[in-house]
Amino acid sequence: MKGSGKQGNMLEEILAHKRVEVREAKELRSVGTLEEEAGRMDPPRSLIQRITDAQGPAHRILAEIKRASPSKGVLREDLDPVDWAGRYVRAGAVGLSILTDEKFFKGSLADLAGIREHVDLPLLRKDFLIDPYQVLEARASGADAVLLIMRILDDGLFADLLKKVREAGMEALVEVHDEADLERALAQGTRLLGINNRDLSRFKVDLAVTRRLMPRIPSDVVVVSASGIHGPEQVRSLESEGVKAFLVGEALMTATDPEEKLRELVT
Repeated sequence: MKGSGKQGNMLEEILAHKRVEVREAKELRSVGTLEEEAGRMDPPRSLIQRITDAQGPAHRILAEIKRASPSKGVLREDLDPVDWAGRYVRAGAVGLSILTDEKFFKGSLADLAGIREHVDLPLLRKDFLIDPYQVLEARASGADAVLLIMRILDDGLFADLLKKVREAGMEALVEVHDEADLERALAQGTRLLGINNRDLSRFKVDLAVTRRLMPRIPSDVVVVSASGIHGPEQVRSLESEGVKAFLVGEALMTATDPEEKLRELVT
């Protein structure tokens, strides 16, 4: 993986820590234990179906819960994830994206599990997945879908993760940023595609990324645009390009009233 300067080094640091984190997690809970825990969960909810069947404008928003990010620092230190999730539900979000990375985003699998007990919407585990073990972790914590980032995965590992996702009855939101990512994702039958307008190597955000890639995507693929979406004019513009849903994090997490902000995005 290539990066440039401080930001590129940050991504490498995140992945290096993630490898250690996964190794330590395997020592605490075996695959067999996770499979038993996952088997006790209710069947996964389909994010694709919820987006496809959505009625009303607010149902286009996949609302994110995160305390911090490497590029922006702490967004909301006193966050109550369950309370925040409830606000998103009341505002009509189509699903919730839960940051579970602890070191860099201040999240946890406990956030995901806690929200699952109170929310019936599809839940996405958003993290840096590099091992099929993490897919089982997600299912055992109540996730219905996971994020797979093409930029950090080679074709073999992507295939292994996708296989585990499908075996668990879950869905993968496959994140791409450029034409090379997109070609690799589509080659393996991606049905739910996330276009990240943020370059993970430089953390620069440009909504033109979505506009550039949309003509290359088959019409039966459900597209979610992510990063840099702060107002209704951006939602309307990208929707006219064929985007079906929008993953919004920072704009909601920094809002005084996240319900009002979510509704504002789709007016």
